Amino acid sequence: MSKKTKATVAVTLLASSVYLSGCGLFGEEKMEKIDPPQKVTSLKNADSLKSTEKNSNEEKNTVMTELYLIDKNGYVVSQTLPLPNKSGVAAQALEYLVSDGPGQDLIPNGFRTVLPANTNISVNVEKDGTAVVDFSKEFKNYDKADEEKILQSITWTLTQFDSIDKVKLMVNGEPLKEMPVNGTPINQEGLTRANGINNDLSDVIDVTNTHPLTVYYLAENGGHSYYVPVTKRVQNIESTDVNAEIKQIVAELVKGPNKNSPLVSAFQSDVALLEDPVIKDGQVTLNFNENILGSFEEKKIADSVLKPLVYTLTEKKEIKSVAVEVDGSSKLVNENGEPLTEPVTRPENVNTGSF
Repeated sequence: MSKKTKATVAVTLLASSVYLSGCGLFGEEKMEKIDPPQKVTSLKNADSLKSTEKNSNEEKNTVMTELYLIDKNGYVVSQTLPLPNKSGVAAQALEYLVSDGPGQDLIPNGFRTVLPANTNISVNVEKDGTAVVDFSKEFKNYDKADEEKILQSITWTLTQFDSIDKVKLMVNGEPLKEMPVNGTPINQEGLTRANGINNDLSDVIDVTNTHPLTVYYLAENGGHSYYVPVTKRVQNIESTDVNAEIKQIVAELVKGPNKNSPLVSAFQSDVALLEDPVIKDGQVTLNFNENILGSFEEKKIADSVLKPLVYTLTEKKEIKSVAVEVDGSSKLVNENGEPLTEPVTRPENVNTGSF
């Protein structure tokens, strides 16, 4: 469906220690002979089976969906949450973006929804991949500071679905040519990811000689990290070769976010490509110098480097997977010490806590 990232151990250890203590006590007593054990399911195993069945049923009854929320720093960023598995997933995703709506208890601390309370929503997905979204009049009750963020959240939330490429907006059946509070123009051809997200114009002098490039940087909330897409304006290049843009992507990851931003890049400033990227059958192979490694001895590459690299490159439709080499060698491991034997593909969802 989708186009496109933890205390059981403590409980287990506690249970084990209690069980072992019990065994020690009984071992010191003279126990009477009892009938041979019958084939039964213990209460402990029964509870475990019930728990497994419950988790299995919950998985069947939910679908992991990216909701683009506003974080504590004001960035529009996805959080992948379990929504009910039912028809009309596109409309449901937007309903979970409504303040005080059905998703209110699911929203992580440090994030907030983007649509005004009591907003009713209908979504019609046309054959050409256009999602026509019709809002009730309550949609107009938002803070003007959130206007562009609302457009970005709606667009990126909906375009995660394979059947949706662009979005058109309406209020009470009337097409929106501009946003109702602060007058932000709306492309009548439809909103797409090409319009950008968390647009950063801080280093731009002449916008006309630039093009947008969306790069993922690292953020932190309550001790947990997540990845934020930022659309930067980079210098136009004469070459139409996709390799040239891949080089720009790597350069922006190494350069990092705006110096006044709370976001960070885990790429060291001396990370560099040793040769041109190689693209074949949707796979791009990148040969870096050793400075991309988190551990030279173990040839280890950190998730905080690998994830934003993969997220950023696979925003391009022609790239489906990323193979990383260092000094021409593909014998690398991830931060868990597991061999990176295969090219890395984009996960189903971003910011799930796993890769």
